[in-house]
Amino acid sequence: MMKDTSFAIHPGTKKTIDNDSYYDIGNLIAMKNDDKIIRFTCEQGYVNIKYYRDDIVRITMNPYQEPLMESTFAVVLDSEDVSISVTDKEDEVILKSSKLTTIVKKAPFRITVLDQDGKILVEETKRGMGYNDKKEVICFKSMDEADHFYGFGEKTSFLDKRGEKMTMFNSDVYAPHNPETDPLYQSIPYFMTLRDGRAHGIYFDNSYKTTFDLKTNKDTYSFSAEGGQLDYYVLAGPTPKDVLEQYTALTGRMPIPPKWAIGYHQSRYSYETEQEVRELVKTFLDKEIPLDVVYLDIHYMNGYRVFTFDNSRFPSIDKLVKDMKDVGIRIVPIVDPGVKEDPEYHIFQEGVREDHFCKYIDGKIYYGDVWPGNSAFPDFINSEVRKWWGEKHRFYSELGIEGIWNDMNEPAVFNETKTMDLKVIHDKDGELKTHREMHNMYGFMMGEATYQGMKKLLKGKRPFLLTRAGFAGIQRYAAVWTGDNRSFWEHLAMAIPMCLNLGVSGVAFSGTDVGGFAHDCNGELLARWTQVGAFTPFFRNHTVIDSVRQEPWAFGEEYGEIIKKYIQLRYIWLPHLYKLFVETSRTGLPVMRPLFMEYPDDKNTFNLSDQFMIGDNVIIAPILQPNTYHRVVYLPEGKWYDYWTDESIEGGKHILVEAELDKLPIFVREGSIITHGPVKQSTMVPADEIIVHLYPKQSGVIEYTLYDDDGETFSYQNGEYLEKKITCDLSDDRIDVAIEDVVANYQPTWKKMVLKVHDTTSKLNVFVNQQKVAEDQISFDEETKVSSITLK
Repeated sequence: MMKDTSFAIHPGTKKTIDNDSYYDIGNLIAMKNDDKIIRFTCEQGYVNIKYYRDDIVRITMNPYQEPLMESTFAVVLDSEDVSISVTDKEDEVILKSSKLTTIVKKAPFRITVLDQDGKILVEETKRGMGYNDKKEVICFKSMDEADHFYGFGEKTSFLDKRGEKMTMFNSDVYAPHNPETDPLYQSIPYFMTLRDGRAHGIYFDNSYKTTFDLKTNKDTYSFSAEGGQLDYYVLAGPTPKDVLEQYTALTGRMPIPPKWAIGYHQSRYSYETEQEVRELVKTFLDKEIPLDVVYLDIHYMNGYRVFTFDNSRFPSIDKLVKDMKDVGIRIVPIVDPGVKEDPEYHIFQEGVREDHFCKYIDGKIYYGDVWPGNSAFPDFINSEVRKWWGEKHRFYSELGIEGIWNDMNEPAVFNETKTMDLKVIHDKDGELKTHREMHNMYGFMMGEATYQGMKKLLKGKRPFLLTRAGFAGIQRYAAVWTGDNRSFWEHLAMAIPMCLNLGVSGVAFSGTDVGGFAHDCNGELLARWTQVGAFTPFFRNHTVIDSVRQEPWAFGEEYGEIIKKYIQLRYIWLPHLYKLFVETSRTGLPVMRPLFMEYPDDKNTFNLSDQFMIGDNVIIAPILQPNTYHRVVYLPEGKWYDYWTDESIEGGKHILVEAELDKLPIFVREGSIITHGPVKQSTMVPADEIIVHLYPKQSGVIEYTLYDDDGETFSYQNGEYLEKKITCDLSDDRIDVAIEDVVANYQPTWKKMVLKVHDTTSKLNVFVNQQKVAEDQISFDEETKVSSITLK
C-alpha cells in the first residue's frame, strides 16, 4: 500500500531470476523421434520440439519431467501432419520443414530457428534456457540492432516496445494509465519482431505471471514465467500479415460481429433509472445523432446482484428493451463475476448447493469484497460451471437483450492485492489448479462462458460481448476496451498505440472510453476523441459517475455539431468497416492497423504512434493536443488523396496538414475503392443505396470485393451472404467496370449502387459489364472533379 510513497525507492535487495539461482538446461544427453515430437533429454531438464505447421514450431522445456504437451485454453490449432527431416550431426541436430529450420546445438543445448531462406529468426544466447529454485522458467534470446517489437496485448506507451519490461498479470488499474503503468487488464504473452523488413512472432503459452524483458540488456531479450513450463511457438512470417495469420490460426479468430455492435455506443457509470435511459435516447433521436447501444452499469441491479434488476429504478425493463429495439437501439447490461453472499439470493443458493464457486484446498468457499459486498466467485475453469453461468443469461435473453458487458473479471477484489487469493484452488474438470496458475485465464473463461451461453440462448443471432480482462485468444469471444482511462489529452494519444498493439495481438475489436472515463472532459477533447473513436473498431463514449456529463451535446452546440458529424461519419463508413471485420474473421488481420504492417520496409513507420490505417489503404491522422490546428502527417510512398478535398499528394515524405476543430485528416491511397452508406439513425435502419468511391491510379486495374449479409445471424456461416467483385479499368475519358457476383445468396436492402470516380477531368464514358451506361445516369462535378454513375 506504500508503493505510491517514497518507500517505493527503499534500497532493499530485489532479486530476479536473472541474478537468483539459475540452472542452465545443460548439455544434450539423449534424443528420440516420437510420433512427430522430437524429445531431448538434457543434463538439467527435458525439451520437446514439434512442428504444428510448416511455418509454426513449438518448443517446450520442463526442468523436472518430460514436457506435458497440453496447452492453455488459448490454443485451438491442431497440429498438421508436417513433413520434417531430422539430421543428427556430431555437434548439432537439424530439424527442417519447408519453411522453418530448427538447429539444436548439443553442448551446451541451444536452439536457433531460421526461416526458409536461412535467415535467423530466434537465436538463444550463451545463457540459453533454464530455471531457478523457485521453479521459475526463463529463456534468453539474441536481440538484433534492427529489431522492433510489437504486440504484447494491452500495454501503455508507444507502439514499438523495444526498451521496455512488461508483466502479464491481469490487474484492475483505476489509477491513471501512465506510460509505466504495468500490468493492465489483459495478458497476451505474444509479440511480433520486425527486422529489416521481415517479421516473425513468438507466442509464450503459459498462464502464470510472465515477464518480457526487452530492457535490461541491449543485445538480449528474455521471457519468463513464475511457474509451469517454458512453452512457446515460433511463427515464421515472413511478413507482419503472415505472422498474424499464423498467430490467429493458433489462438483463433473473431466471428463477424453483429452490425449493431460496430455502431456508436453510449454509456455512463451509471444511467441509473429507466426514465434517464428514455430521456437519453429521446435526445439522441431529437438531435438525429446515430446510436445503436445504451449500456447499463451496476446501478441497474438489485443491490449489485447479477441477474437481477432493481424494480424501483427499472420498473418495466421488458418494455424498455422492446421500446429501445423498436427505435433501433440495444440495451447492454454489465455482468460482473462476484455473486453476493446472500442465503436468500437464488444465484448464490445455486452456486453453493451445486458447488460452482472457487474454494480453498480444504473445501471452504473463497469470499472477496466487491460491489455487492462479500461475494463468491464462480470457478470458470470448470466446464460445468461455465455451462451453468451461460444458462443463467437466459434472464437477459428472454428480455430481448443480445449483448453483455463483463467487467471486474481480472478478477478484481477490493483488498491490498486487488485480486483473488493465489492459494485458491480451481477444478479444471478433475485436475486441481491454483489461482496462481489460472489467474490470467479467469476473465478469458468467463468470456467463453458468457459468449457460448448467449449464443445458445439467442438461437441463431450473433451475441455481442465486451470484456475488460482476457488472455491470448480472447478475440474468439469478445471485444476489448482498454479500461479506466482518464480525460487527459495524453490518454487520447495513448489510445492509438494501445489499440494498434491489441490488433497486432489478434484482438481486432478494440477501443477506448471515448472522452475518457475518469476526470472531467471538455468540449475540445471530446470532439477530437470522437474523431478518433469514429475509426476505432469499438466506438463507445463512457464516463464515471462523478464526472461532468459527456454525451455528444454536453458541451454546447459548437462542439455538439462536430461530435455529431463524426458519429454520422462512422455510419457512412459502416459498409467498408463491416467488410474489414469480415476479412478479420477470415485472416486475423486487424481493421485498425499500424503503418508498418503495410510498409514493413519503411523506417518512418516503425514507431509511428500518432496515426494509423483502416485496412490497407486509408490513413487516419488525428489531432492529439489541445489548441492545435496543424500537424505533421507521414504519407508512405505513392500518391494519396485528401479525403475531404480530393487533393492528390505524392507520398514518401512528411507533410504539414491544416486541421481545424471540425476536421480529421484522412488520406486514401491511389488505386483504392471504399464503400459508403447513408447517414442513418442506427444500423437497424435499412440502407437504400451503397456508394462505391474509386480513387484512380495512373495505370492498371483496380479490384474490390463488396460484402454484405443480414448483419444479425450466423447464416453467413452457411453461405448466406453477398460478395460482389468490382473491377475498374480507367483511361483518360473512359471507365470499364465489371461487376461479378462471387456469392449471391443474400439480397441486400440497397437497390441502387452509385459509383463515384474521383480526380477525373471530364465526364466519363462508362461501360458496365461491356454495356455502355446511359448519359442520364452519369454526372460530373466541375468543382470536385468527381464523376458519379448511378447503377440500378
